[in-house]
Amino acid sequence: MADPVTVTPAAAELIRSLRGRHGPLMFHQSGGCCDGSAPMCYPAGEFRTGGSDVRLAALAVDGVPEPVEFWMSKSQWDLWKHTRLTVDVVPGRGSGFSLEAPDGVRFLIRSRLAT
Repeated sequence: MADPVTVTPAAAELIRSLRGRHGPLMFHQSGGCCDGSAPMCYPAGEFRTGGSDVRLAALAVDGVPEPVEFWMSKSQWDLWKHTRLTVDVVPGRGSGFSLEAPDGVRFLIRSRLAT
């Protein structure tokens, strides 16, 4: 089975930039209902995960020395587990708590059915 989470080249470029400014990173996706939901990007370890979260991937991004973990709330993954997720970047501000917010862009999720 393919990895459940991948990144686009635009997302990889932004991840490299954020890594250079903030150090190791992580993503957490919670509460998004569908395609176009915004995963939050944090410095690694800043968002506390627990038993209600699932680590879906340790993303290998060229130019980033360590994997970027991607977490999702278990209840959301139970609904999305039949999909493969792609982290992309679009213009516009997302959440004020996600590291990319000051850059005028936001991460978002594109999904497709797993095959």
